[in-house]
Amino acid sequence: MLIQRLKQPEAGAWGLPGGKIDFGERAEDTARREIEEELGVTIELTGLACIAETIDKGDGKHWVAPVYSARIVSGEPRVMEPEKHGGCGWFALDDLPDQITTPVKDYLASLEPAGPTG
Repeated sequence: MLIQRLKQPEAGAWGLPGGKIDFGERAEDTARREIEEELGVTIELTGLACIAETIDKGDGKHWVAPVYSARIVSGEPRVMEPEKHGGCGWFALDDLPDQITTPVKDYLASLEPAGPTG
């Protein structure tokens, strides 16, 4: 599930739904809360997929974010914050939008098999 960003950083690109961790909130709770706020669905986290990093040179910020795998347990995904997101949708790995965010690229890299070791 990807959601199209309307704001910087990476405005216009398709990215993973999510957002900032509130003070004192666990990362897993943030993921569940943000998905419900952005897509109107309730999820169950099934694992940690990767750690994504975004460096926003224009704003002087370096974001580090856990990316979780999850399944929807109730609801149908829809854009709940149209001022922030232009659309949402499911995409096959071989049919992704041309413009994707850095965290999506980090996630895709985590899916690639590791090279030979030793």
